Amino acid sequence: MFENVDLSLVNWSRAQFALTAIYHWLFVPLTLGLSFILAIMETVYVRTGDEEWKRMTKFWMTLFGINFAIGVATGLILEFEFGTNWSNYSWFVGDIFGAPLAIEGILAFFLESTFVAVMFFGWNKVSKKAHLVSTWLVAVGASLSALWILVANGWMQNPVGMVFNPETARNEMVNFWEVLFNEVSVTKFLHSISSGFLLGSMFVVSISAYYLLKNREILLAKRSILVAGIFGFLSSLLVVYTGDISARALASAQPVKFAAFEALYEGKEKAGLVAVGLLKESDRKIGEKAVNDFVFRIEIPGFLSVMTGGSTDTFVPGIIDLINGNPERGLLSVSEKMERGRKARDLLIEFKEARKSNDTEKAEGIAALFRDKKFNDEYFRYFGYASLNKPEDAIPGVKVAFYTFHVMVMLGMLFILEFFLAIVLLFRGTLRKNRWFLWLVLFSILLPYVAGELGWMLAEMGRQPWIIQDLMPVTTAVTNVNVGSVITTFILFAVLFTVLLIAEVSIMIRQIKIGPKH
Repeated sequence: MFENVDLSLVNWSRAQFALTAIYHWLFVPLTLGLSFILAIMETVYVRTGDEEWKRMTKFWMTLFGINFAIGVATGLILEFEFGTNWSNYSWFVGDIFGAPLAIEGILAFFLESTFVAVMFFGWNKVSKKAHLVSTWLVAVGASLSALWILVANGWMQNPVGMVFNPETARNEMVNFWEVLFNEVSVTKFLHSISSGFLLGSMFVVSISAYYLLKNREILLAKRSILVAGIFGFLSSLLVVYTGDISARALASAQPVKFAAFEALYEGKEKAGLVAVGLLKESDRKIGEKAVNDFVFRIEIPGFLSVMTGGSTDTFVPGIIDLINGNPERGLLSVSEKMERGRKARDLLIEFKEARKSNDTEKAEGIAALFRDKKFNDEYFRYFGYASLNKPEDAIPGVKVAFYTFHVMVMLGMLFILEFFLAIVLLFRGTLRKNRWFLWLVLFSILLPYVAGELGWMLAEMGRQPWIIQDLMPVTTAVTNVNVGSVITTFILFAVLFTVLLIAEVSIMIRQIKIGPKH
């Protein structure tokens, strides 16, 4: 796809990062969701003085602790990989990307890790209220930690608040608040933590269903389902809402990704949202890339236009419009963006040559251009397109984007139904009689993990070929190291993470079978 690039190195580097991220996200959402459920349960204990609520809190806290420790380990490795595997990326945007990561470490991580010790070991050593405050601070700290990570990731999806410095060939932050309140970052944060709340709730409800099926810990199970069922139902509704506003943000910041997850090739007004569909290869082509068509689809008329612009009359650009351009709609073609990106790149080369030849006047003139907003809006914003070989390189994997999005949405609808039924059956007093539902909930424990991983696959694979949207393709971001080293560490990480996962699951299952202390 790209010139002078070892694609095997790129692919193995991507695989290693994806492996670490996938394993890390198996642990993080449970920490996010379970921490708030613990805080709610302990609040009830402090207000009522009922020792059963304390016993419940301590039981779920034990499972939280097992998960928390392994999540920290994978998260640290993930951050180190930016330096080891993606050093060109780190150099190009380290001044911006590093800031939220530093805040996450200094503020959120230390807040969380400090009070987690009080939460686990402070029972009967500090007052009830002091311990409750510690539990709430751990929950808040976990979400703050996620905030800064997602601010960094959201900036990669929609780079704002920076200016390019040709002296250092680095992007530098000029507006911290614009980076923090980047629309993509805000919606990504809200969607990610609400999905974590949902997963934590399903985890508690599923294990509680297991106890009801075994006729054990009946009071604990019912009370846990009461808390987690309500929290999960509200969280699942929030997931749907934040998913909707995330899609609106993507329609503006990453229109090709937005078109890809609906497999929309030809833009239109009154565009329908595909609820269910099966893609096939068609005879139509965009350049050398085949266009997907549907074997069948069930569509909600006009809903995609409403999702994008609030009206059925909103024009939703398709992949063909975004690749070939649509002057009537003010859409540049990728070919035009490639030309503009090359102009920005050539100016950077001229700047370096002027500096090397001590042509100060020319160098300062070019540097002033890179500081000019108009130049940045018209040329530098397409800097990454200079590295593309052909316009079709800007098209992500449509099938991957389409299926990950639609399976994720269908699972989200299932979660709403399950939480709703759990609450209704609990209040009717018929939950234990409906053993089919308890089995359904028990086996649903893995589904929020599947939905979460699919969401990240959509987010990251849907924006290919970019590591920074429009500014830097993945192939130019990779560290120039021996591909054998990357393969070796990939295998080592795969073995290590798998062993850790097996260990966590084994310990969790053993602890669940033992049950809470009496």
